Amino acid sequence: MKLVKTSIRLADGRELLYFDEREGIDRRARDTRDLAPAVTSSQIRCDPLSEEWVIVASHRQGRTHLPPADQCPLCPSRDGRATEIPAADYDVVVFENRFPSLASDPGRVADAGPFARRPGVGRCEVVCFTSDHGGALARLPVGRIRTVVEVWADRTLELGAMDGVEQVFPFENRGEEIGVTLHHPHGQIYAYPFVAPRTARQLDVARAHREATGGCRTCSIVAAEAEGERVVATVPGWLAVVPFAARWPFEVHLYPTRHLPDLPALDDGERDGLAVLLKDVLGRFDGLFDQPLPYMLICHQAPVRRDRDLAHAHLEAFSIRRTATKLKYLASSESGAGVFINDIAPERAAELLRAATSRTGRTGR
Repeated sequence: MKLVKTSIRLADGRELLYFDEREGIDRRARDTRDLAPAVTSSQIRCDPLSEEWVIVASHRQGRTHLPPADQCPLCPSRDGRATEIPAADYDVVVFENRFPSLASDPGRVADAGPFARRPGVGRCEVVCFTSDHGGALARLPVGRIRTVVEVWADRTLELGAMDGVEQVFPFENRGEEIGVTLHHPHGQIYAYPFVAPRTARQLDVARAHREATGGCRTCSIVAAEAEGERVVATVPGWLAVVPFAARWPFEVHLYPTRHLPDLPALDDGERDGLAVLLKDVLGRFDGLFDQPLPYMLICHQAPVRRDRDLAHAHLEAFSIRRTATKLKYLASSESGAGVFINDIAPERAAELLRAATSRTGRTGR
């Protein structure tokens, strides 16, 4: 898939990238806003008990929070209303977050005794899936979702090449229940200056499995689940399954059946398949209770500089909604001890998802 990528600068110097599905579109529109350069004060602090990094970004307290639709900063600009996107329309747009958790120049910090801290070096980008404020990723045409997949792969390569970046993490938060601050269909990409704790743990498990068996732990799981009762949907090259030990009421993992480290490693057919599977799975989510389901969609990829042969890239989609009217809250066991308690058996969740009539028109297998 060939996209036309155009880079411009916003009024405060941040980069914006248009990803157009056809050639010949004029992207010379300027950002007419009077914006002062963004000031960030991000730092990362290491928890001395767990040796896990925490991002401290106090400058984000003043970020935009649930504006009315006519004040949305992610909609195209129009006469009298300049937004983050200067153009009057767009396909997919990526730009540097105005309120980033990580930044290329966050200032200097110093260690103090046993307390290790570092500048919050990295990059946080916003990915706008469509110019339609009332849209949703699941309701986009497969071709547009395919564009989003291509953008994720492009940004993984570009951000992974930045100094100090150790892992690239694309994700989408959807729904007020999840904590979104903007309703416009969008996701984000974080370029971390460390390997995320959950990724590091998965790599440790993968390493031990390879040393014991010579094979990939994730590949063995894909093979074991392929014809099982937890399968939700399949397309060539991909398997969508509720995991055996699901933490969330409705949780689906999307695995490429080929061992691959990250999204850029997907071939064209696998990228096509992922677009189809994402539309299917997210459509089933909305069909569960015949209402938009709040969810998180994340992509686990190999770190930039280590253990790339161990990692098996995959996506996860999960929701905190457990019934049409009830949410799953992370209480003391989950938040304090890290021990999840799931109210729905994974096999039952898979059954409900297979039976769900997708709001995009597809039905269960």
